[in-house]
Amino acid sequence: MKRREFLGVLSGTAAWPVVARAQQARMPLRIGVMMPEAESVAESVARKATFEQALAQLGWNPRSTIAVDYRWVVNGPDSAARATEELLALEPDVIVAVATPAARAAYKAVHTIPVVFVAVSEPVSQGIVASLARPGGNLTGFSNLEMTVGAKWLELLKEIAPSVKHVGIIFNPDSAPFAIPIANATVAAAPKFELKAESIPLRGPDQIEAAIVRVAAETGGGLICLPDPHTTNLVKLIVGLCEHHKLPAVYGLKLMVAEGGLLSYGTDLVEIFRDAARYVDRILKGEKPADIPVQQPTKYELVINLKAARAIGLTVAPTLLVRADNVIE
Repeated sequence: MKRREFLGVLSGTAAWPVVARAQQARMPLRIGVMMPEAESVAESVARKATFEQALAQLGWNPRSTIAVDYRWVVNGPDSAARATEELLALEPDVIVAVATPAARAAYKAVHTIPVVFVAVSEPVSQGIVASLARPGGNLTGFSNLEMTVGAKWLELLKEIAPSVKHVGIIFNPDSAPFAIPIANATVAAAPKFELKAESIPLRGPDQIEAAIVRVAAETGGGLICLPDPHTTNLVKLIVGLCEHHKLPAVYGLKLMVAEGGLLSYGTDLVEIFRDAARYVDRILKGEKPADIPVQQPTKYELVINLKAARAIGLTVAPTLLVRADNVIE
């Protein structure tokens, strides 16, 4: 039985007969995964392990009933297009696209294969799905940020570094087009916290360094680094520059704090990979992505790095520490 015929059999069958039929059909089924960071990054290791563990718990054994093919450092339009092409050549039954570049590439190139996206902010306004409740087409998945999160980043930055007066917001618009409206909303919210904020779109390490040096030169400078695949892969550069210039910074991803950043507030992407495995399971058992709602964030994590705080001369208030979900000593 061909794989496409097998997927047709899956629709309208109960879950347990599906697994039985799958064991008799052409095996393994293939899942293609596009990851924005390098395979060696601790967060990538955790996501991969969580995803495969969750699949195993659902009855799918990587290496026997399924094969998972990864593509790493898919962090811009060009790399995403290449990774999508490579995975399509493997004839995957489902694609998992992590972050906006991968999801947009899959949306453009993949029209019949189901796609589960992870960490894609504003998927409706980006045109990736028709609506959150009824995605339509062949994509569904998990959104990452809401427009109001920028105000929370400002609040936390002011709380951990009360002397901050001027905030730069950095992101790469090529790899994170969603960041533009979020940055604009953050700029608009700044006066509420007696702050002045500016949006700083940038590309490449040289522009990142120039932006951080300029913000650090401001009296009471502070930084917000949006969760952008491009800046994430330059985490060591960004964290190192902030420490060197004693610039307090807030990040949208926990992995930035694990690499030495000061504070992060965002979703737990490792845990979302457990949910992504459940969506993959549902699709392999016959459900259509068009009918599976896109999930929005329900929980944000606050992570503080005390070592990073000490390195730039900050004392973190006990009231902030007790609210943290995780404190790195």
